[in-house]
Amino acid sequence: MSNKDRLILLTTLLLITLLIAVDLATDLNEGVAIWHLVIEGSAGIMALLGIGYIFRDMVNLKHQLHHQRLLTENLRQEATEWRTRSKEYLDGLSHLINEQLCRWQLSPAEKEVTFLLLKGMSLKDVAAIRGTSEKTARAQSMAVYAKAGLSGRSELSAFFLEDLLPQKFEND
Repeated sequence: MSNKDRLILLTTLLLITLLIAVDLATDLNEGVAIWHLVIEGSAGIMALLGIGYIFRDMVNLKHQLHHQRLLTENLRQEATEWRTRSKEYLDGLSHLINEQLCRWQLSPAEKEVTFLLLKGMSLKDVAAIRGTSEKTARAQSMAVYAKAGLSGRSELSAFFLEDLLPQKFEND
């Protein structure tokens, strides 16, 4: 339910409560039967309970939103810290990958395709980023695999990333 919907429902319930209160006051002055007052009073109490429920829901949503914002900010800070700490290593890795691509005698276009593939881009994404057709991106990726002596994207990724993973995964 959107905030607009909540506000409309809250306003409606407040108006119902107000109308019931006015009707109850009028009925009391006119000496209406007690059972009638009890029924109308119950309707007013239910409207008040609905108002309380909506307020409680709004407060809970506000707390959840605040918590999510804090979590998002913490994750952004964590990502920024990781990038800062790892920049030197990533720059070195990028340089070493580029050296290997030179050893494979890849053209500048093939190098660019290789880096995009290593970032996890699809051939469609590679083509869009480079302003070429998907067919061209596919042909260039096949040329990369052939020059590197690899069978495909998985072997390409493994060639550069396999040694980055720890040999043994231990429980912390």
